[in-house]
Amino acid sequence: MTSATAPDNFTELGLIPALLTRLTELEYQQPTPIQAQAIPCVLAGRDLIAGANTGSGKTATFALPLLQQLDAEKSLPSTSDKGNYVTGLILVPTRELAKQVADSIKSYAVHFNGAIKTVAVFGGVSANTQMLALRGGTDILVATPGRLLDLISNNAIKLDRVKTLVLDEADRMMSLGFTDELSALLELMPKKKQILLFSATFPDQVQELTQSLLNDPVEIQVQSADASTLVQRVFTVNKGEKTALLAHLIKQHEWQQALIFVNAKKHCDYLAQKLSKRGIAAEVFHGDKGQGARTRVLEAFKAGEIDVLIATDIAARGLDIEKLPVVINFDLPRSPSDYMHRIGRSGRAGEVGLALSLIDHEDYHHFKVIEKKNKIRLEREQVVGFEVDEVIADEVSDADKPMAKPEGTGKKKRKKKAPVNADIWLRNS
Repeated sequence: MTSATAPDNFTELGLIPALLTRLTELEYQQPTPIQAQAIPCVLAGRDLIAGANTGSGKTATFALPLLQQLDAEKSLPSTSDKGNYVTGLILVPTRELAKQVADSIKSYAVHFNGAIKTVAVFGGVSANTQMLALRGGTDILVATPGRLLDLISNNAIKLDRVKTLVLDEADRMMSLGFTDELSALLELMPKKKQILLFSATFPDQVQELTQSLLNDPVEIQVQSADASTLVQRVFTVNKGEKTALLAHLIKQHEWQQALIFVNAKKHCDYLAQKLSKRGIAAEVFHGDKGQGARTRVLEAFKAGEIDVLIATDIAARGLDIEKLPVVINFDLPRSPSDYMHRIGRSGRAGEVGLALSLIDHEDYHHFKVIEKKNKIRLEREQVVGFEVDEVIADEVSDADKPMAKPEGTGKKKRKKKAPVNADIWLRNS
């Protein structure tokens, strides 16, 4: 893995004036560590495996050099015929992320005077509208795999001229859920192309797949200093009291925005009903909602018009919600890697954030797996008025201890610490 100190400004990265002017307008002060290390590699045409915390500026890391490369190509004389081509292809796992990435690229490109065309395609909306947008091809296409394959089958777009392929949230894109679709798309692309992989996590199985996919890639792993602005806490609670504890926390701390994760679509609606009975209005965000409804809810939440949003993991990937104060795991994620993606919705770009996980006795061992996989260790806390039963407290304490050493070889046992009073910490945060 490579590492480098971030330069003081974007000019040192070799970006062209059209991009530098726009970055100044957007008040980008200096490159983030991932931008400082990766942008020169992308501009040099290298394949890339880049890992960084969520909120570290990954979209700009691939969008800026991609725009610069396209601008350079357009300045060269060409006799090639026009067609339904695409030069830069960005694959993402969710509809919302597709739109967000495309919007960011269009924002970065405002000083190219419309010379670079960017289109986003994803399911849940009319394919005919997207087919019309793709007439004559596009320079940059941001797509979910399923919708892209549908459009290809209708001859709306061709991939035989792709020069750069970006996999955003690469761990998800290369997981079992997308393997067949990704393989089918790769078959339609040229063998020679630049491939860029970006994600917050790269499980071992994904790293194995990249060996055959990439050509001598540069590997960059950045743990941004901004990660320290996200505080993680774990509250233990008796089974059946999670909803009461959640309502208590929301009311006590009067969060203007709280994103709550559950594991199933029906759980979203059920929890919203339970909170409503306790005087808390909440909206839901999951795959059964139409795309128009999903977009409206997400935009309202970003604008601060919704205080509490209950969501499945479709909200865990890549969504940029500015200054989101708190993320709460009401249900623990099934995959340990999804834990980092969930909590990364808060504490982005240096903002102070809070990530809470509510765990009862049945969740305890799974949370230890999450800690082990993500190389973290969090102290279990209790909220006054919601202390766990004594039996559960003893079992949790015992499970948290290291294995006993053979008699006569170990150190003296430490006294059990009193549980941290989470209410006091929250009031002081």
